[in-house]
Amino acid sequence: SMTDKKKPQQSSKRAKKFLESFKQEVLSHFEEQILKPLSREVENDLRLHIHSVVLQQSSLRKVKFKDLRKFFELKPLRFFDIMIDIKERVTHYLDSTFYNHLTVKLHDWRIYAEMRNLAYEQYGLEMAEVHLPGSSHYSEALDILEIMRNIHIFTARYNYNMNTQMFVEVATDQKHLNTISIQHIADSIRTHGTGIMNTTVDFVYRRFLGRKLMLFSEFLLDDHIKSRLMKDIRWFKENKENLRNKYPFVRAEKFNRAIRKLGVTKKNLTYLDKFRRIITEIGNALGYVRTVRSAGMQYSSNAIKFVPDLEDVAEFADLVDEQNLSKETKESCTNLDAMLKSLTDQFSRNTEYLKILVEHIKPALKKDRFRHLDNFHIIVPPLTFNFVEKISIAKERISKKSGRGEASFTDDGFALGLAYLLKLLDQDAAFDSLHWFNAVKDFVNQKKAEIAKQKQMRTKDSKSADMQHVQLTIKRLHNIRREFELLYYSFTGARIFFNEHEDDKKKESNETKQKEATEGGEEKKAEGENQTGVPSEAPSVAGVPPPPSEIPAVPSNVPPPPAASEIPPPPDMSVIPPPPSLPPP
Repeated sequence: SMTDKKKPQQSSKRAKKFLESFKQEVLSHFEEQILKPLSREVENDLRLHIHSVVLQQSSLRKVKFKDLRKFFELKPLRFFDIMIDIKERVTHYLDSTFYNHLTVKLHDWRIYAEMRNLAYEQYGLEMAEVHLPGSSHYSEALDILEIMRNIHIFTARYNYNMNTQMFVEVATDQKHLNTISIQHIADSIRTHGTGIMNTTVDFVYRRFLGRKLMLFSEFLLDDHIKSRLMKDIRWFKENKENLRNKYPFVRAEKFNRAIRKLGVTKKNLTYLDKFRRIITEIGNALGYVRTVRSAGMQYSSNAIKFVPDLEDVAEFADLVDEQNLSKETKESCTNLDAMLKSLTDQFSRNTEYLKILVEHIKPALKKDRFRHLDNFHIIVPPLTFNFVEKISIAKERISKKSGRGEASFTDDGFALGLAYLLKLLDQDAAFDSLHWFNAVKDFVNQKKAEIAKQKQMRTKDSKSADMQHVQLTIKRLHNIRREFELLYYSFTGARIFFNEHEDDKKKESNETKQKEATEGGEEKKAEGENQTGVPSEAPSVAGVPPPPSEIPAVPSNVPPPPAASEIPPPPDMSVIPPPPSLPPP
């Protein structure tokens, strides 16, 4: 009897195992033969359709696909205790696939958004919107936090354009270049909030500018550089009358050759090239701060454009109190008032971040240990000559297909960094006294006149090689003049960022006038005292009695002064010990 009871139990277990294995086999077969091929067909159809529009290649649409919409019109199937929804399974496959691909390439978010819209229109698949936290899903550029954390890499790999306020990646051998504009930064500010602006400026000030300025100081402190600069300053002061107060172009070119003799790096960079790069990176950091400020203003203007009158913003919390509405409504209106006040303050605030960076660093450079920075203005002409050479080579490399050299068409970070350092060191007037850009024009005009004279003296039998050399020289002169003019325009525009406003100038002039007026009154009062022996008006101090109008007579009981014979002789000076000797310095 016991064995009879065990047989039905064993048979029931076997039946369950058989049903479970049968169910798993059917489901796996359904997954492999229907769901996966169907999902891949839908994905390929979406990709080819989008790429045919983006790449404008109609040949991609010639691939014929079956009508797959009938699969998604089917009702969910019941298989044992499982509901199989083909539409839901395919939607989940596409969601997971698009999400995984988007995590690898965040800049493809727009393409996947269009594919989701196409899936809804063509197949009726309602897919989830993918918003990755902490990423710039509103734009294709780098996020503001990533730039801030890697500011040293960003300033070295990107070039700044001051007119468009755009950063362009330095091209080496890639086909595509990344760009960062005001709109990209504004999208990042919309993601992280306006508080990231002050954090960015503080990070640039504390973590970046301090280190770069120390490298800047160390270069000018080097004995080879310092002695050369002092020699140039002394030579220019002695010969400036003969030079018509213009630093000669030939001497700047000679300075570059002398620095090259000190040695070059593996990448064929001289010490002056590395110094120029430090100035460019400082300018790129300042340009990034300027772009962040402009992006913040754009974000604030877009956020507050629905407020009708910025000067008269209604207080919604007070209106709620008048109507005796609920507590939740009052809290909501209080939050709305706080948000409107924050946007209004942000829009009306005009923070000059570049001037703040000048005012906070300037006092530290006035110390005696930074006296060697006073020679900086004399190295600016060789630096500009070095910059013009490098930017000309970088522009020529744009048209070349081969080569791994750096190619670029703009680099306004150097002009901005140069203007910032001259303002920081109060050497604008010292540099202007060199009349450097006028000297460059005179040099180019002089060379052109010499070439014109040589052309007139040559005969028709001149060699073609000589004529080719003349053409190359003329082309080089045109290039030098054009690049120096572009640098002059950028440099002049950059100096405006650090100029004082007219209101500040009026305020300073009024203060100086008041100071001169007070000093003039004190001088007149002192002159009156010298003439009469007593001040014209005694100062009225509380608690002190006024001086008497008449000098009282000497009382009779005062004894007369002693006679000359009664006055004791002065002490003997030989008795006084000599002063102690000072220790040697």
